[in-house]
Amino acid sequence: MDTSRFVILIAGLVGAAGVALSAIAAHAGGTNVATAANFMLLHAPVLLAIGLYGHSRVLKLGAAALMIGLTLFCADLLVRHYVGWRMFPMAAPAGGLLLIGGWLIVAVSALTMPRR
Repeated sequence: MDTSRFVILIAGLVGAAGVALSAIAAHAGGTNVATAANFMLLHAPVLLAIGLYGHSRVLKLGAAALMIGLTLFCADLLVRHYVGWRMFPMAAPAGGLLLIGGWLIVAVSALTMPRR
């Protein structure tokens, strides 16, 4: 499977998980569940757009950072809520830093695009 298809697959799964977690948060969840759902729903369209239109290596690197950061951040919030402990120390902050870094890489990708 090529990178673009993989990113589109992840975008669909993240979007579906975000909708499911939003429903759970509305009925029986807490702040951590709602935050994870919001992050997923905000990042799914971005990943979809990168998967569909992102042809540069820099943009794909940004997508990878976003996916890893989103996984760490949301998984740690959900583990805290449902299990009562952290995945590992600083998992959520590390995920958040990767998300910030991913967005910065997406921004830098604009500077590396060839002119038309």
